[in-house]
Amino acid sequence: MSAAATRRLTTAQALVRFLAAQYTERDGVRHRLIAGTWGIFGHGNVAGLGQALVEYREAMPYHQGRNEQAMVHAAVGHARHLNRLSAQAVTTSIGPGATNLVTGAALATINRLPVLLLPGDYFASHAADPLLQQLEHPVEADVSVNDALRPVSRYFDRITRPEALLASALQAMRVLSDPAETGAVTLALPQDVQAEAYDWPEEFFADRVWRVRRPAPDPVELAEAVRAVRAAARPLIVAGGGVHHSEAEAALKALVDATGIPVASTQAGKGALRHDHPADLGGIGHTGTAVSDALARTADLVIGVGTRYSDFTTASGTLFQHPGVRFLNLNITAFDAHKLAAATLVCDARSGLTALTEALAGHRVDAAYEAEYRTGRVRWEEAVEGAFRADDESAVPTQTQVLGALDAVVGDEDVVINAAGSLPGDLHKLWRARSPRQYHLEYGYSCMGYEIPAALGVQQAAPDTPVWALVGDGTYLMNPTEIVTAVQENLPVKLVLVQNHGYASIGGLSESVGAERFGTDYRHRVADGSFTGAPLPLDLAANAASLGMDVLRAKTVRELREALSTARAATRPTCVYVETAPAGAALPAQAWWDVPVAEVSAREAATQARAAYERAVADRRRHL
Repeated sequence: MSAAATRRLTTAQALVRFLAAQYTERDGVRHRLIAGTWGIFGHGNVAGLGQALVEYREAMPYHQGRNEQAMVHAAVGHARHLNRLSAQAVTTSIGPGATNLVTGAALATINRLPVLLLPGDYFASHAADPLLQQLEHPVEADVSVNDALRPVSRYFDRITRPEALLASALQAMRVLSDPAETGAVTLALPQDVQAEAYDWPEEFFADRVWRVRRPAPDPVELAEAVRAVRAAARPLIVAGGGVHHSEAEAALKALVDATGIPVASTQAGKGALRHDHPADLGGIGHTGTAVSDALARTADLVIGVGTRYSDFTTASGTLFQHPGVRFLNLNITAFDAHKLAAATLVCDARSGLTALTEALAGHRVDAAYEAEYRTGRVRWEEAVEGAFRADDESAVPTQTQVLGALDAVVGDEDVVINAAGSLPGDLHKLWRARSPRQYHLEYGYSCMGYEIPAALGVQQAAPDTPVWALVGDGTYLMNPTEIVTAVQENLPVKLVLVQNHGYASIGGLSESVGAERFGTDYRHRVADGSFTGAPLPLDLAANAASLGMDVLRAKTVRELREALSTARAATRPTCVYVETAPAGAALPAQAWWDVPVAEVSAREAATQARAAYERAVADRRRHL
C-alpha cells in the first residue's frame, strides 16, 4: 500500500472520521447515520475519543451528558423520532461509566432502536494491570465490565488492535442501519488502543451510504394473506411501532379506507391512524380502550403490523377469545412475524400494506361490523371527554384532567414523551394522537428516567417542535440530571412534573395482588414500620429550578391550562409543576395482565387476590 493511500491517525481519530462519513438512504432521501456523539469523559476515554472529538469537532457534533444511562436514552429518543434512519453515539470511560450503559442498551435493543455505544476498556497490552476501575477475573483475563453489554447488544466487539476496527466498524454500521437487526451496538475500546496510531487506508474515510431496504412480500405469502382477509368476518388490525419506523401510516390508512378493517394500536403504534379516523379504536390490551378490547375478544382474524405482541398487548394471552381466531403478521423480522402461530408476511410494513391493499381490491368488511365498531368508538370518546372534563376549574386537577388540559393546548406537531408509572396507562387509553410522531411512549422496557433525556434527543431531531416530557414524581427522582444539559444546549423542552407522592401505578398493582401498597408511598415511616405517615416535605419544583429550568407552579385546573400555554410558547427549558388530587383510575383496565400472586398467605388481602388471579388466568389461551 503506498503512502499516498493511507492516513496516519490514532484509532479514536480514525473512528470519529469514519463515523462522520456514514449515511443512510431510504426512498432516495439521505440522512447522516451518526448525527452526533454524547459523552462523559474519564481516564478510559478522555485521551482517546475525547481528544479525537476535539480534533474533529467540526465534523462530529458533541453533546455533554450528566448520566451515562441518560445519554443512551437521549440517543434512543433521537433515533425513534427520525424513524431509525439516524442515530447517535455514546462514549464513556471504563468502569461505572461503562456499566451505566447497560440499562439504556437493553431499552434500545428491546425497542429495536439504533444506538452506538463506545465505552472505554482495559489496556489491550495489559501493560498497566489492574487499572483503576478494572474488573479482574481469576481465569479469564480478557473479560471486562463491558462484557455485561453483550446480551443487550445486537453487535459487540472489543477492538484490541487498531486494524481490527476496519472490519468491525463496517459491521457496526450494517447492524445500526438494518431495520430487521438494529438495536444497541457496542464497540469496546481499550484505552491504549484508542491512542495508538496506525496507517489507515483512505477509502475507510470515504462517504459511505447504507441503503435501508423495503423488502416486498413473498407472492405465496401474500396470496395466503389475501385469502385469510377475504374469509374473515371480523378482522382487526393491531398496529405496532413498525408502522411508524417504516413510515407506513399513509399505506395503513389506504388499506383501512379501502376495506373498512378497524385498527387498534400498541403503545409503540399509537398514532398510526389519526385519532379522529372512524376506524381508529385507540389502544389495545391491558391499557387499551373498551372498544378495542371488545373487538379483540370477538375478532376471527388479527392482523399484526409491526408488533412484537408484548403481554400488555395480548392481555397475557387472555384477550383474543374467538374460538377460531387466527393471526396474520406483517413484520420485517421473521422472529416477530411467526408469533402466535401466525400466517406471515415477512416484509417492510409500507411495501406489505400497499401490496395487500392492491390485492384486496373490491373487498370490504360487512356494513354491520363497521357500524358496530364506529358506535363503540363514539361511546369511548364520550368516556374520554368525561375523564378530561373539569367542572370546577378552581379545583386541584386529577391526573386525567392534567392530560385533558394538555390535550387542549398542544398542536398537531407537538411530541408527548412518557415511559413509566401510571401515566402510560392513562395516555394509551385517553390520548388523542394527532400525528404519527406525536405519541412517544417507551413501553418496551418502560424505563423510569427515560422521559427527560429522550426529550433532549427528540428536540435535537426536531428543533422547532414543542416537545413535552410527562414525568411523575417517582420517575423524576430517578433521573433529573439531563435538565442541566437542556439548559446548557438551550433545548426548550417542556417538562410536566406531576406530584402524587409516590408510585401510583405500582401502588395500585400492589393493592390488586395482595401486597397492600407496601413501600409504594413517599411518606414518613411510622412506629409499626409502614410508610403511612405524612407526605415527605419534597419540593421537586424547587429542585428543577435549581438545575436551571424556568418553573411554573399550577394549583388549579385553570392555572394548569395557563401554565401549559405559557410553557408551549417558551424558548427556554420550562417545567410545569402540578400536584394532583388523589383519585383512582378514571377509566379502569379493560383487560387483564398477569402478575403472579402468592399461592399461599396468612394475610386476607393476598388470599382474596389469589382467588381473583385464578379466575382470570383460566382464560389464558395458547395460540398454536
